Amino acid sequence: MRVLIADDEKILADTVADGLRDFAMAVDVVYDGEAARERVTVNRYDVAVLDRDMPRATGDEVCREMIAAGLDTRVLLLTAAAGIRDRVEGLGLGADDYLTKPFAFAELVARVQALGRRANAAQGPVLERDGIVLDVPRHTVARDGLPLRLSPKEFAVLRVLLRADGAVVSSEELLEQAWDEHTDPFTHTVRVTVMTLRKKLGDPPVIHTVPRVGYRLGL
Repeated sequence: MRVLIADDEKILADTVADGLRDFAMAVDVVYDGEAARERVTVNRYDVAVLDRDMPRATGDEVCREMIAAGLDTRVLLLTAAAGIRDRVEGLGLGADDYLTKPFAFAELVARVQALGRRANAAQGPVLERDGIVLDVPRHTVARDGLPLRLSPKEFAVLRVLLRADGAVVSSEELLEQAWDEHTDPFTHTVRVTVMTLRKKLGDPPVIHTVPRVGYRLGL
């Protein structure tokens, strides 16, 4: 899942981003509405978390423009205004959800995960193939009934490969969907992560390298 956090409270935005990354999400962070506008036109996000009160462009304006552009990104608006009228107004813009500050981080995670499932509704929250069962909401993985302990990035890579349903996924696609925009595309991070994931999944090997193309999952 790829998420955009847009909030001018930098400490809050960075803390939320770090927390979401622990749940195997690729997270980009910006601190004003104009930067959010630029990101959503360049990158494809499953969920955008927008503060309603940002400089240069409000979250309301960004949300309205995203809806007008027909983007399929789910939008969660953040605001300090807790009144019913404010919530109705925010949802009336086309936002998918609304959360007032201060909020419990666990609730934010649950809402982002729910929106992410809606963005990928065709595949559902539990992915299965070749004895591997990945439960996105519970953040668990098992193979042939045996639970596995994966790092957040290993979990994210496996999720992308499972969603591909046997199709080849390039390193570039894995970088885009499992890492944030600051990752150096020329590093070996994808190869190393796939290697450690392959070892943890055990035998028989289920992740296969397609030379000069990418990776696919299947026996």
